[in-house]
Amino acid sequence: MLEDLKITVCLQNKALKTNNLIKLTWGNVSAIDRASGLIVIKPSGVDYDDLTPADMVVVNLNGEVVEGKLKPSSDTPTHIELYKNFEGIGGITHTHSTFSTAWAQAGRSIPLYGTTHADAFCGDVPCTRGLESAEVGSEYEANTGKVIVQTFSAENYQSVPAVLVKNHGAFTWGKTAEEAVQNAVILEEVAKIAYLTEMLSPSVQPAPEYLTQYHYLRKHGKNARYGQR
Repeated sequence: MLEDLKITVCLQNKALKTNNLIKLTWGNVSAIDRASGLIVIKPSGVDYDDLTPADMVVVNLNGEVVEGKLKPSSDTPTHIELYKNFEGIGGITHTHSTFSTAWAQAGRSIPLYGTTHADAFCGDVPCTRGLESAEVGSEYEANTGKVIVQTFSAENYQSVPAVLVKNHGAFTWGKTAEEAVQNAVILEEVAKIAYLTEMLSPSVQPAPEYLTQYHYLRKHGKNARYGQR
């Protein structure tokens, strides 16, 4: 079942380690087959070096295991909430990468300071509100997804395909699992650059919108012209 998607999800989970986005087993990648409504996700607590496509777990949008001998990631309910609410998402990545998580723990969105950020994200990368005690005590992972959805009620999840969950870590997404991981790589670099920028210039101001819009639209949208045809 979904053998090609299992291969993709397995390889993209391994890519988290290759790109230095994770320590131990602190992260996961999933992808959804929209035709069947089934999600392929990393099993919980399995080392990335040991992962095989056969280890991937298939779940439905109710969180029920459809195929797989191992337990799915503990973050599965968060992924499900995002897939249910954001129909354009085909893959999701979650990490506790250093700089992204530092901004999350500070409870700060990442300001748009320059063109490196604008090439990928059309605006600040938002940080969610903190979860309340009752939200943590009951269906914590699902509530994490819900607070992400709330954060994007006034945001375009496709033009800013990334979020920081306060006190927790980062989630990114894309049309595919590969794109979700790429956005995680970009998010971590943007978080690092923004941190260093504030260290060098504590009074730094966001980049002007005319510049950031130019850079974003150069790579995204119907008139994008970056790269080869």
